[in-house]
Amino acid sequence: MIVAFSVTPLGVGEDVGEYVADAVRVVRESGLPHRTDAMFTSVEGEWDEVMDVVRRAVAAVEARAPRVSLVLKADIRPGVTDGLTAKVETIERHLAD
Repeated sequence: MIVAFSVTPLGVGEDVGEYVADAVRVVRESGLPHRTDAMFTSVEGEWDEVMDVVRRAVAAVEARAPRVSLVLKADIRPGVTDGLTAKVETIERHLAD
């Protein structure tokens, strides 16, 4: 399963980078395959471990912000591993044709 999620603190002003960094730190320390871009962090693994990472990332932001927004999208495909890399490689292969 791959989950792409975005955690946004609300009520802390416009500069939210340090709060988002707290969430990304949780993902990086999880040891699960992950990628962070300008809009989302994607993490790959089994349901329980991925959702635990998302929960802890939200909690890290929630510890410092009065309100938190969570956007989450999941690709639930049992038996598939390395989807973070394979999906991008497929697109790149098609673009190269």
